[in-house]
Amino acid sequence: MNKSIRVGADVGGTFTDVALQFVDSQGKLELSTTKVLTNYSHPELAIVEGVVQAAEQAGVALENIGQLIHGTTLVTNSLIERRGANLAFITTEGFRDVIEMRAENRFEQYDLNLKLPIPLVARQHRFTINERLAADGSVLLAPSAEQIEKVARQVVDAGYEAVAIGFMHSYANDAHERQMADAIKALKPELLVSLSSVVSPQMRELPRFNTVIANAYVQPQVADYLGRLVLRLQERGVDAPVFMLHSGGGLITVQTATEQPVRLLESGPAGGAIYAADFARAYSLDSVLSFDMGGTTAKICLIENGYPKTANSFEVARTYRFKKGSGMTLSTPVVEMVEIGAGGGSIAAIDSMGRIQVGPRSAASEPGPACYQRGGLEPTVTDANLLLGRLDGDNFAGGALVLSASASEAVVQDKLCAASGFSVEDATFGITEMVDENMANAARVHTVENGRDIENFTMIAFGGGAPLHACRLCEKLNIDTLLIPPGAGVGSAIGFLKAPFSYEASRGLFQRLAHFDAKVVRATLENLEEEALSFVNQGAAGEKTVRSLTAFMRYSGQGWEIPVPLDESDEASLNVEHIEKAFEQAYRTLFGRTIDGLGIEITNWSLSISTELPAVTPVERNTTGSNVNSSGTREFFDAAQRCRVWAQEVTREQMRAGIKVEGPAVIVERETSTIVTSAYNAIGQADGSLLIQRKGASA
Repeated sequence: MNKSIRVGADVGGTFTDVALQFVDSQGKLELSTTKVLTNYSHPELAIVEGVVQAAEQAGVALENIGQLIHGTTLVTNSLIERRGANLAFITTEGFRDVIEMRAENRFEQYDLNLKLPIPLVARQHRFTINERLAADGSVLLAPSAEQIEKVARQVVDAGYEAVAIGFMHSYANDAHERQMADAIKALKPELLVSLSSVVSPQMRELPRFNTVIANAYVQPQVADYLGRLVLRLQERGVDAPVFMLHSGGGLITVQTATEQPVRLLESGPAGGAIYAADFARAYSLDSVLSFDMGGTTAKICLIENGYPKTANSFEVARTYRFKKGSGMTLSTPVVEMVEIGAGGGSIAAIDSMGRIQVGPRSAASEPGPACYQRGGLEPTVTDANLLLGRLDGDNFAGGALVLSASASEAVVQDKLCAASGFSVEDATFGITEMVDENMANAARVHTVENGRDIENFTMIAFGGGAPLHACRLCEKLNIDTLLIPPGAGVGSAIGFLKAPFSYEASRGLFQRLAHFDAKVVRATLENLEEEALSFVNQGAAGEKTVRSLTAFMRYSGQGWEIPVPLDESDEASLNVEHIEKAFEQAYRTLFGRTIDGLGIEITNWSLSISTELPAVTPVERNTTGSNVNSSGTREFFDAAQRCRVWAQEVTREQMRAGIKVEGPAVIVERETSTIVTSAYNAIGQADGSLLIQRKGASA
């Protein structure tokens, strides 16, 4: 086993991406990458297949692999598709229906037939205990031993696969939850039990209850899947430790992932954000829009000062795909991003008004787009890109999958043209233009909600689909500069290899700033530090760590708080004046002003501890260069020109440092192709990236 040989494996909705990092005979760090179709029934088999392929390409023996890092959409898909455990939920008497009543807000104000998410636990599977804690953790009503024993017996006798426990204000005192859990374990030790005081010890019962329920709901499935993955790898000779990428962008052990699988909600997309952040630091870019487009979804994330923006809550399983508030809000650390159903496999259709609509339904890998010739009968974005000349059907995925243009044309004609009267070219142009506009709108909304001007950002694009669409997206967003890093087609998997070991611990602790108690806060932070370090040390004991402290704050009377980064490296920094100044700065950044005369409150604290990131090698940008000797030409449809154009076709290997190609051009590589539209030029960089700039824009 060689610790320098590491594998990143990202299971997506369409493809499973694998990146293997190794040291060549010259002592140089190299990457071997591959893409295989995701196996929906047994995702671990696609991972093993990809690892074997990548190892063969690199000439690496499987038994020499020293570490495997994995990200998966299993948790998200299980919640969306309701494929979880037979579950019981135990809560405080009188609060049985909190998860059904929700926040009582209407996310679609005038929809008389509003469809709300169905709770993961039906009412007959929710049990109550007559207990009550105050907000400060003091006991107002202790549960009786007889009642605890009775409910524990009911749950065990009913044969549930998992149990979630969430009592009121248990974030301040976990004693009652642990009494309930101990009683259940005494009767059935192997039963999986999740506590809200462990999974999400934060204020607000709705997201806390949702989070512990979601954790228990997917826990048996995740435990089974990770067990199968480790076993299948060992059967092929890979005996390396397996780590998981959590939603906040760090690594945790398989054991931690099994105990708290809810932390894996956005594990795959988080790897892409880390990948983009690494190049943002190398190029000294302070304002970056990360654009990750795969086969099923597109993800957009803000990278500022070299690090992705994070949040402490996330909404999953929306009943209205693009409607904020229509899903289950979970309180778990995540890389903050907007995700829409816009990928290569997104299905196009004609709606009741005769318009082309794309997504959120996806052909995924089974059956896949029609051009895959695997049974797909509906037109997708990939079919449109093939017919518009943006993909080479004979060399897709390095020639591993031959695409059929005639199959694409047949489904476009049948499903779109026959119903609308469009020509095939108009219909395929409509597909790509619609999906590009959907992504552009998502990017605009995301940046505006964060108080940013998108035109000042540089885009970093990756994923199998992003390089095909990134230039057109930049045209729509009026962005002048685009960066396509090396290995962009498997960017998330490469990002896994750059992730630190990290853990974010949080705690609800309500205080008004006017009555700030530094002693209580210090004691809370010590507990958070102990908790976070215990998890980090499972995979990185003895390594240097960095800390990040966040207070979640609001003005008195407001319903929601904002994250406020704080420096707690010295005692003087945690005083009222310092905290108030930091809050006002964060509030002004988001809303452009502060509010005079209102008190300030702190609701939750969060402390993240992670291993130090290795220093990046700075890259000096080449903004001019000598023209490439293209190997050929290809005709593709340029959306801004509204016509087909003849473009230079060059390989990624030809785009060495200082080599330039003027748009229109197609730059091809094994995992993807980069479309350079007529308005842009591309220049090779020293690290293998492509710097794509608008013609005439200042460098």
